[in-house]
Amino acid sequence: MSDSLGLKEGVSMALGGMIGGGIYAVLGVVAGITMSAIWVAFLVAGVVAMCAGYSYNKLNSLTDNRGGSVTFVQCYLGNSTVAGMVGWTLLFGYIGSMAMYAFAFGEFTAAFDIVPTSVAGVPIRPLVSVVAVAGFVGLNLLGAQTTGAAENVLVALKVGILVVFGIIGLVYAFGFSGAPFEFGVSQLGGIGPIMAAAISFVAFQGWQLLYYDQESVENPVETIRKAVYISIPVAVAIYILVGMVTVNLVPQALESHPHVALKDAASMMMEPYGLARVGAVVLALSALFSTGSAINATLFSSAHFAKGMLSENLLPDQIGNAATDGIPERTVLVLGAITAVFTWYGSLGAITSFASLSFILVFGSMSYLAFRQRDHDEVNPVVPAVGTVGALAFFPLMLYNLYTREPNTFYMVLGIAAVVLAVELLYFERDLLEEEVTEFESDVRAVFEGD
Repeated sequence: MSDSLGLKEGVSMALGGMIGGGIYAVLGVVAGITMSAIWVAFLVAGVVAMCAGYSYNKLNSLTDNRGGSVTFVQCYLGNSTVAGMVGWTLLFGYIGSMAMYAFAFGEFTAAFDIVPTSVAGVPIRPLVSVVAVAGFVGLNLLGAQTTGAAENVLVALKVGILVVFGIIGLVYAFGFSGAPFEFGVSQLGGIGPIMAAAISFVAFQGWQLLYYDQESVENPVETIRKAVYISIPVAVAIYILVGMVTVNLVPQALESHPHVALKDAASMMMEPYGLARVGAVVLALSALFSTGSAINATLFSSAHFAKGMLSENLLPDQIGNAATDGIPERTVLVLGAITAVFTWYGSLGAITSFASLSFILVFGSMSYLAFRQRDHDEVNPVVPAVGTVGALAFFPLMLYNLYTREPNTFYMVLGIAAVVLAVELLYFERDLLEEEVTEFESDVRAVFEGD
């Protein structure tokens, strides 16, 4: 019996990477902009994600050395500096995703009545979030990982709870609520749903992790291709179902405490059956389970991704040792520490926007790379063109949203981006800079010796 992962495991991992915590973390942020037009936001984001998935698949089939974004850049551009910068951007996106999941984990923990609002004067949400990150860092250092078979069960449970939530919600909305079911038609002409689509983009990023460990996948090119094309539409359908039910049943909860509105919706829809408390507890526990497993899986995958970059000399040796068996411990600690800082000091909207910006930039770049390969018969240029244009539209909308809604965060993101860019250039162009400095010193020495 082969130990390779097949299509079922591939779909589970891709779907688990998207639904593992994204819906619990981004729903409130997205609904705050679109409300009942939330389905448009998820649909548009899903279309751009599908175009990016198509681009990744085509690049993967055309590339001799299997890999992900960094490999594609090295193969088609032959520029290690750009490849490294893409890799760094992805790492920051993964860190933002983990911080987002940890934030949601803390919010749902704080939503339990038995949990105090603070401990020793410290608010419970950031405290729980950091403790959760620390716990999963510890698990990864112990070598804990989820096998393909276990992932099938985990994803089935997570997806099953959300699907049941959506179906029962529809039954309540049309059978008990009495209020009209709104589809946000009046908002379709505005920019809000598109801006919300950009913000929600981070919830569609888990599928590309499949490309980083293709040695363990049976018939990787074909299996991953099918897994991506199945998982993204399924995720879109679940997001739309859950989002529409929530904004129609508990719009007031989305305004007062949007981060845990799903719990309030579950409580309301189970009330006719006398199970309001049970519904809220099951949904909250599901959120804890999903966001926790998402932190663990993303940390595991991003640490392996960082190890690959270390082996290619695209990260400084201080981050970890690429020759280490398994995950470099120092890499896990560094990723965990940065994640803890993000989730402690950031707001959910800011963290979500930061992570989405990273993935929009990378996915748009991969779509453009695929578009450049349009001379190949198997590449349909329209699809990667749509992905490229979609990303180009999303990026300024994200920045505008930050500038208007959270100006302090906007300037912070610009500052971080400038620092990261400067560090990247210093690192990747260090040989050129050293050569320039040496030449400058020689010129200065020649001038003084000439005197």
